[in-house]
Amino acid sequence: MTDTALSQIRATGLPFMKMHGLGNDFVVIDTRGPLAGLAIPPALALAIADRRKGIGFDQLALIAEDDQADAHLTFLNADGSGSATCGNATRCIAAHLLAERGTDRLRLRTERGLLAAERGGAGITRVNMGAPILDWAQIPLAEPVDVDALPIPGAPLATSMGNPHCTFFVDDVAAVDLDRFGPAHEHHPLFPQRTNVQVAQITGPDRIRMRVWERGAGVTLASGSSSCATAVAAARRGLTGRRVTLDLDGGTLVVDWRDDGVWMEGPTAHVCDGVITPAFIAEALG
Repeated sequence: MTDTALSQIRATGLPFMKMHGLGNDFVVIDTRGPLAGLAIPPALALAIADRRKGIGFDQLALIAEDDQADAHLTFLNADGSGSATCGNATRCIAAHLLAERGTDRLRLRTERGLLAAERGGAGITRVNMGAPILDWAQIPLAEPVDVDALPIPGAPLATSMGNPHCTFFVDDVAAVDLDRFGPAHEHHPLFPQRTNVQVAQITGPDRIRMRVWERGAGVTLASGSSSCATAVAAARRGLTGRRVTLDLDGGTLVVDWRDDGVWMEGPTAHVCDGVITPAFIAEALG
């Protein structure tokens, strides 16, 4: 964090936007302009993430300038850890920037790389999350194993969409105690960087019911990257085609695994704008 940006938010507070995609909720901070160079220390992220004493979020996202893209996005999880990608936050921010610029398409840079985003019509925003990563070392896994049937009870599939995912196909997602099942697999030794955990049920031709435990956030109502990973896993296993509809706890997304990457589309919501007070920041940072 630059001294100038730190001094400014200590003096005047920190403007933010609250957004969500299917209930997967975000605090979004625009660090273009006067707040250029601002980074959010884990202690401040944890304080903002507190749903009783702060604002609450599944992920925190920062928008910054980028010389070769329309914006650069970085993400933090609710536990203060970093995340290379966040599909629903990317869609929410894309919707905001598309409206701001009055355009139909843009490119966003994340740690995942350059991602294309576009209007989908009728309140829908579409993002290309890039090609799935299926090499065990790049996911990453702790050792070379079959990523299409991991040596874990249930034979889940491993996929990276910039962050690691472990997808289980089950007969009934409602029967899974995700509060126990999720953390047990998030911290499985096969995943040295932890993993997102999905339980998925095929409910019809090219339709999936999915629930998710997110690394660093816990049970969430939806997850964009998890939806992409689950769609890719279902196609790899021959359970669906490459374009599927996913019904999550918070709503419905459509994922289309194309030659140019995995496209995800769905609705977004910009809930409110606000300012985190200097007193709150001072207490969080000490």
